[in-house]
Amino acid sequence: MRVAVASDHAGLALKGIVVEAVVELGHSALDLGTHTSDPVDYPDVSAAAGRAVLEGRADRAIIICGSGAGACVAANKLRGIRAAVAHETYTAHQMVEHDDVNVLCLGARVVGTHVAVEVVAAFLNATFSHEERHRRRVAKVNELDTR
Repeated sequence: MRVAVASDHAGLALKGIVVEAVVELGHSALDLGTHTSDPVDYPDVSAAAGRAVLEGRADRAIIICGSGAGACVAANKLRGIRAAVAHETYTAHQMVEHDDVNVLCLGARVVGTHVAVEVVAAFLNATFSHEERHRRRVAKVNELDTR
């Protein structure tokens, strides 16, 4: 799987660890920055990661900011992106299995590095269930984009 990884300045240190984890899990990582501790706005990195998914350059994305919340709000503004914050493994796999989430958002100031790696693994190892009830619900979510 091709995974875009992006962060703002608050997520820079964790981004490096996440990129390594993605590769160690057997996936390819598309590192979209940031690469310095200079301030960068989370909507910009969220847009870059989301667009990588929408354009087919990545299958999924992981965005890291201070809390994960801002990155998630920004990513969800892109039609076709379903982003969610997860700081534990249950949410990380269920959001893919039930909600077909394609962008994981992490808070570097919230989650430790070991937990972050476990969350990334749960997210990347999960697949959408395609059960009728989940397809129906995701279709309703997608319909909200058209209104």
